[in-house]
Amino acid sequence: MDYTEYRRHDAVGLAELVAKGEVSAAELLETAIARAEEVEPRLHAIVRPMYEIARARAAGPLSGPFAGVPFLIKDLGQHYAGLPTGAGSRSLVSHPQPVHATVVQRWLDAGLVPFGKTNTPEFGAKAITEPEANGPTRNPWDTGRTPGGSSGGSAAAVAAGVVPVAGASDGGGSIRIPAACCGLFGLKPGRGLLPDGPDVAERLHGAAVNGVVSRSVRDTAAMLDVLAGPDPGGPYPTARPAEPFADLARRDPGTLRIGFSTTSPLGTPVDPQAVAAVEDAAALLAGAGHDVETASSGVDERQLASDFLTMWFAAVAAHVAETRTLTGCGPDAFELDTRVMAAVGRATSAPTYIAAHGRWNDHTRRLAAFHERYDLLLTPTLARPPVRIGELAAPEAVQRASRVLLRAHAAGLLARTNVLDTLIDQNLSPVPFTQLANITGRPAMSVPLYRTPEGLPLGVQFVGPLGGEGRLLALATQLEAARPWAHREPPL
Repeated sequence: MDYTEYRRHDAVGLAELVAKGEVSAAELLETAIARAEEVEPRLHAIVRPMYEIARARAAGPLSGPFAGVPFLIKDLGQHYAGLPTGAGSRSLVSHPQPVHATVVQRWLDAGLVPFGKTNTPEFGAKAITEPEANGPTRNPWDTGRTPGGSSGGSAAAVAAGVVPVAGASDGGGSIRIPAACCGLFGLKPGRGLLPDGPDVAERLHGAAVNGVVSRSVRDTAAMLDVLAGPDPGGPYPTARPAEPFADLARRDPGTLRIGFSTTSPLGTPVDPQAVAAVEDAAALLAGAGHDVETASSGVDERQLASDFLTMWFAAVAAHVAETRTLTGCGPDAFELDTRVMAAVGRATSAPTYIAAHGRWNDHTRRLAAFHERYDLLLTPTLARPPVRIGELAAPEAVQRASRVLLRAHAAGLLARTNVLDTLIDQNLSPVPFTQLANITGRPAMSVPLYRTPEGLPLGVQFVGPLGGEGRLLALATQLEAARPWAHREPPL
């Protein structure tokens, strides 16, 4: 199969070709590898090729709904037995994992053929993918810009046509942000729907979840059907709907009440193009018969952002400590920004942390009240078009100040200096809209409906109620039919 034919199909379509005997798994794999090798020098999306492992797998019998389809997994949390999960860090490049992650095992059981692991920022802690260990991943639509993060490697590979769908995860927007940057569909499932095991029960108190980025809505729906299901070691029984997600995605969504906002919850600027993207989506929705009006979520999102970062920095501190214990590495094995975030996390008192986590309940109940009036919340996914590579690097003066404070073990001072303000600005002001769904555990999606005058993708976000994945998928299918996007291909 040549690349042009390969690119015309999504993963469901490729699986159908394999099932009919019109193409073999081995042929699809070689086409995917050839495309990867063609674009990798410009994108740097794949950090650990698994070509020989994949070739051996493609040569054997495969079964499942995605039998024979080439696939990429994220190099963060999605462990492949016998290979390291580098997590974008120098500290973990040589530490192999003993067992497959549960989601990876389910992908293998579905017949997928993983042939590489994709780039991610160190510990997934940024909304860009520029780890020092691996170098930056670039956006196929403009290689001077970011594909977003933390699933930036996966999104770049899918947008470039290497695979139609790839593994991703989302702890603060890490599926939706790269989807928005790269012109893809990205759905973050609600808390507890997909497994995290076997090494952890849940990540970030359930705020972080696994998933995929894809070119088609039906691929994401079919992937949910593959991944959702009981996990004997998990913290909750899986609340799957009575019907497959693939069927729910094909349903008419009916007339939905949708409230939209374009104001940054941090009070930071929102680019006119991000505002235009939401206004364009609102007009499209109204034209489809939905009831659309401006609305506020009712959540104190400035407080939510603070509570999110309290958890986030503490999680980075825990990752650093665990990695040092596991590998015996020193502090210099981690990036400066990681060490600063970890220092702030270590300086956070237990009562402060517990109070911040307790407020998640307040945020969740206020959003639930919003969903009693509206079916969905519509916002920008990004506050601005994809930023340029290196644009969010801390200024040299800030880096010098950070090193001084770290050497002096003055982590407590970091919270009282502009270093912390700079970190907050770096992490959240370009992406202030996505953390709401993570903290509240609600499903949310980024839909690639808009392009800037320069041709850059700029997705819009929909946040649904608890258990609202089916409703989101149904609406996404309707929008996909009204304004198709899967045929768009970057000029690589």
